[in-house]
Amino acid sequence: MPVTSPTAEPRTIYTSEIAEVLATRKLTEKEMLFTIRLPGGRDLGHTPGQFVEVSVFGSGEAPISITSPPTQKGNFEICVRRVGLVTGDLHRLEPGAAIGVRGPYGRGFDIREFEGKDILYVAGGLGLAPLRSLIKATLNPALRSKFGRITILYGAKNPGELLYTEELREWQERGDVTCMVTVDRPDEAWRGNAGVITTLFKKLPKVSPKNTIVTIVGPPVMYKFVILEVFMLGISESQIRLSLERRMKCGVGKCGHCQMNGVYVCQKGPVFSYSEIKGLREAIH
Repeated sequence: MPVTSPTAEPRTIYTSEIAEVLATRKLTEKEMLFTIRLPGGRDLGHTPGQFVEVSVFGSGEAPISITSPPTQKGNFEICVRRVGLVTGDLHRLEPGAAIGVRGPYGRGFDIREFEGKDILYVAGGLGLAPLRSLIKATLNPALRSKFGRITILYGAKNPGELLYTEELREWQERGDVTCMVTVDRPDEAWRGNAGVITTLFKKLPKVSPKNTIVTIVGPPVMYKFVILEVFMLGISESQIRLSLERRMKCGVGKCGHCQMNGVYVCQKGPVFSYSEIKGLREAIH
């Protein structure tokens, strides 16, 4: 499958481009935000929910979610959790470093499905990273009028693991957004909600079941319980979107790591409707 750009020779889905790390910012003890520039400052051309394969030369590559919106021009952002060799070496890079990038890959969120709808975002832990791309797209001033009420529910294990704390405060201060945050294990300084993310559903303003679309991204253990809460609001399964970003490796359906009952998550997903995956035992159960 050829991939072309106005600034590069024709390449394939297996070919990495040499990209530049423009900036890094520590978000938590484990997560770091990277701003990346493609050759010539070309836009990545992604949709929210897609991912890229990032190479650290001499270490290997890893699939990483895109956390910036498509409206961000000239560069894009990824949020990287330090968990192994490749991500550990990524964290040691400084601005100006060269990395390999291929993609974007996978099926993201179709933002057209959200137009005219109220949106309920539910993110757990690192799940806010890929969901941030869609949140920021729908909050973009040029697009905001296309969507109804926007509600963001976000939970983490403890205050030190909360991502994008400055943006969370900005969203909480906006008059056109309801943003609620919780932590499982609060510390002495925490003044917000304490408890798992499902405890926030009790504090939701009135929801319009027929006109609300729900997006859920987080650890697998979260999905079952959040979906039950969503059903209790009267929202149907056809209005639920999920991202299943686990076990992905090659990004192009060759290695089989992400195969789930015959479904390759890197190709058919990572974004699915609940209707598509409710019968797959390995999906959310």
